Amino acid sequence: MAAPILALKDVRLADGATMLFDGVDLAIEPGVRASLVGRNGAGKSTLLKMLAGQIQPDAGDRFASPGARMVFVSQEPLITGATLLDYATAGGAAAHEAEAELMAFGLDPAKGTQGLSGGEIRRAALSRGFAEAPDVLLLDEPTNHLDIFAIQVLEDRLTQARCAALIVSHDRAFLERVTRRCFWLESRKVRRLDKGFAAFDDWSEQILATEADEFRRLNKALEREQHWLERGVTGRRARNEGRRRRLIAMRQQKATVLKEARGSLSMGLAAGDASGKRVAEARGLTKAFGERVIVKGFSTRIQRGDRVAIVGPNGAGKTTLVKLLLGELPADAGEIKLGTGLQIAYIDQARGELKEGQTLWDVLTDGGGDQIMVRGAPRHVAGYAKEFLFQDKQLRQPVSSLSGGERNRLLLARALARPANLLVLDEPTNDLDMETLDLLEDLLADFDGTLILVSHDRDFIDRLATSTIALDGRGRVVETPGGWTDFMGQNPGFFEDRNPGGAKAVQAAKAEPKKAAAKLTYKDQRRLEELDALIHKLPAEIAKLEAALADPTLYSRDPAGFDRIMKAGETARAALGAAEDEWLALEEKREALGS
Repeated sequence: MAAPILALKDVRLADGATMLFDGVDLAIEPGVRASLVGRNGAGKSTLLKMLAGQIQPDAGDRFASPGARMVFVSQEPLITGATLLDYATAGGAAAHEAEAELMAFGLDPAKGTQGLSGGEIRRAALSRGFAEAPDVLLLDEPTNHLDIFAIQVLEDRLTQARCAALIVSHDRAFLERVTRRCFWLESRKVRRLDKGFAAFDDWSEQILATEADEFRRLNKALEREQHWLERGVTGRRARNEGRRRRLIAMRQQKATVLKEARGSLSMGLAAGDASGKRVAEARGLTKAFGERVIVKGFSTRIQRGDRVAIVGPNGAGKTTLVKLLLGELPADAGEIKLGTGLQIAYIDQARGELKEGQTLWDVLTDGGGDQIMVRGAPRHVAGYAKEFLFQDKQLRQPVSSLSGGERNRLLLARALARPANLLVLDEPTNDLDMETLDLLEDLLADFDGTLILVSHDRDFIDRLATSTIALDGRGRVVETPGGWTDFMGQNPGFFEDRNPGGAKAVQAAKAEPKKAAAKLTYKDQRRLEELDALIHKLPAEIAKLEAALADPTLYSRDPAGFDRIMKAGETARAALGAAEDEWLALEEKREALGS
């Protein structure tokens, strides 16, 4: 085996009184592509930063091969510079290399860095990472905010690149395609499996089963020693004192095991009252914004208990289709009929609902009291938060201190407290660890109601969806039974030309530089910026109005105020929908001009 290009030896690191790493060993050889798996909050991002040299350990050693270039792409990259090309070359990459990588990920090198979407930010950061030709590429949740086609480009780039890579990701399909080794961060140490991620589940379950057996044996031994202590310690002989000391050591060992035991996440989801058999029926649905056709002549019937996945490229109109199906947006042609008795819960994982100054307590209680209504019954906020693995000390901390996965769990905790018979989930898997994803999947599989799922997680779709609706971004919409794999098998070529081309596009771009892209007019660009600001502002206003309506005494105290707030909420939601639709049309126009 080759000598490692990057390694940690017996590393220890504490976060205050909490020990994050205690004797961590990890080595990466040239060309190795490995996954780093662990629960949210275990310290995966911190470990990546330590490998990148951004954080120093309290004890132990970090080794990097002399002259080796390390590139770290964080969960929340900061994009600076006048243009994307300026950003991509800021780390020393040659302009032609940076331009080729940007175009491979479907980005215009001349585009400004202000007002970028989450997907554009992620693609820009990845483009810069590859352009710098690293020897080791450290990627923290690289598939977040990417559509399936950008993920496939990333897979292509990783398999073609010569660099080593260590990847933190929740995307099972992605990890199975690109990794050949697994590192598992668990109980402050790192275990290693020299196989791809497809073998991780069986391997980790065997380890956990072995540890459970060892804990049971420790308990039995402790019971025997406790029995002896109660009967025989009065002899006071030296051998008895030694045995007593061993008993004390065993108690300490058990305490350590219990302290480090994996938390038990216990999400709950109760369906509301049963809806009618028909949830939604669309006939000849058509919607366009100017010349941009989103849906043309689409018909479907969603019935109680269906699990419908909606897929397509970023900007194809998935959110628009959801609004059409829910009757929140009028169609240009066709009709939509909604069923009776619908109780709709919409879970948006954009995190825009969370204000940085809020605490977890504020988010769960809407800013007041110590109770939260959970599926119709009052619960103390601390007890409910524990079901989602939040500790009491975290409740008064600002949401800005939470990791991405913890923020996602917080949003799920708030949304799942309310009864519903129709769940609409928009990218629910972002930043969640494998354990939480598995639990969420089980919860949704047992849900008695209907599910509409917008996602780019192929594995999650395959495990849950009973049918898949796909939009190609040009007005064509097709529905087939099954998940993502079933859809692609039944509709080869449906997304033709949507994949920018990955490694092949990089080579073509280097060989044939592209002409400068056309631009939006100054008026359109200003309007796009205004809409972007509005889209970020309105959800907070809506949340504030909804929080006011959540006061059970408001209507009896102030009926006129209740009606005023209700109307303000409806106006704000309508304005948000209109802004999103106009933004989508301008964004599509911008992309068309750059093609």
